[in-house]
Amino acid sequence: MASLEGRLAVAAISARMLAESATQAGFTTVALDLFGDRDTRAASAEWWPMGVAGGLQIDVELTLQALHRVARRGDAIGWVAGSGFEALPDLLEQGAQVLPLLGTPAASVRRVRDPATFFGFLDAVQIAHPQVSSTAPADTDGWLLKSALGTSGWHIRHAPSQADAAVPAHHYFQRHAPGVPMSVTFIANGRDACVLGLNELIVRSVIGRPFVYCGAIGPVPLPARAAAEVTRAVRLLAAEFSLRGACSLDFMLDGDAVSLLEVNPRPSASMACYAQLRPNGVLAAHVRACLQAELPQTDTLDAARRAAHGHHIVFARHRLVLDDAATAHIAQQAHCHDLPFGAATFNAGDPVCSVSATAASAELVRPQLSQRREALLNTLETSR
Repeated sequence: MASLEGRLAVAAISARMLAESATQAGFTTVALDLFGDRDTRAASAEWWPMGVAGGLQIDVELTLQALHRVARRGDAIGWVAGSGFEALPDLLEQGAQVLPLLGTPAASVRRVRDPATFFGFLDAVQIAHPQVSSTAPADTDGWLLKSALGTSGWHIRHAPSQADAAVPAHHYFQRHAPGVPMSVTFIANGRDACVLGLNELIVRSVIGRPFVYCGAIGPVPLPARAAAEVTRAVRLLAAEFSLRGACSLDFMLDGDAVSLLEVNPRPSASMACYAQLRPNGVLAAHVRACLQAELPQTDTLDAARRAAHGHHIVFARHRLVLDDAATAHIAQQAHCHDLPFGAATFNAGDPVCSVSATAASAELVRPQLSQRREALLNTLETSR
């Protein structure tokens, strides 16, 4: 069994969840992200910035500088790349030369995020997906325009009506699929994978962006046919694309029919639904899968699946200027996470924090998340 000792760097647009899971696993955690939230710093021995929050862009030089700082200590086992790095495979390669990358290698990220390669493989193994095209359809009604390098749905648009509209680099067209947006959280070892659970995704419009990821609830039950097809897809994708560690697969569920959308070849936000995974949580399983090709056994999944967990990102509805007292109020609530570090200003559509809930079923989690989100926003807006 892989040792859970030493220093581990975790890097993402927001690294709070990774930092907490790494510390839960027993590592001395160094967090790299854009926000430096209060709970991210509390879960970490060190925090280093790798960009500014407003742009939601990872800065290559800042990231490499931080990884070099970690490497110079000599006791780090490696680093884990989270959200934002699917668009930066070159940075994954550069970072891997500084510290061992514990996760899906850059070459595999390029392949699985390439629409022609990914959807071509799905066709070859007869797994359903929405119709896709590299060029604009003659009639774009019912089509979406997506970036192969995007994350969290911010990049997804309704396809422009002008057939001759310029298509940005790395974009493709995908027919809008009916059903409920879902994901599956899994651990892969480069050859096979183990499903942790299936999740219902919360996808909403935010400041004119129609399909923004706002949260997840899991595990949730699926019809047997759908669950079997998702499990088959996960195992085939893990082997074909050499996926490693915690990953997720997004899909649409229409009745008992499944239509695959994309793979997140790195730890995703839905891993928070499985914090009770034995032993030591999801990052522990991630590291063991990467270092020793170990996959969680069926009997270790019971605790992680015993209840439904959910989280919901709280986006500002209006411009918010919060003083220290307001951010302290957020921090005092146990169901609030990604806590602003001191006074902060948020524009409409900016993420303020997130709320969580746990209950016996997803049906009970949904209203709790909604109530907590609304109550927090109402409090913050009336206290401006």
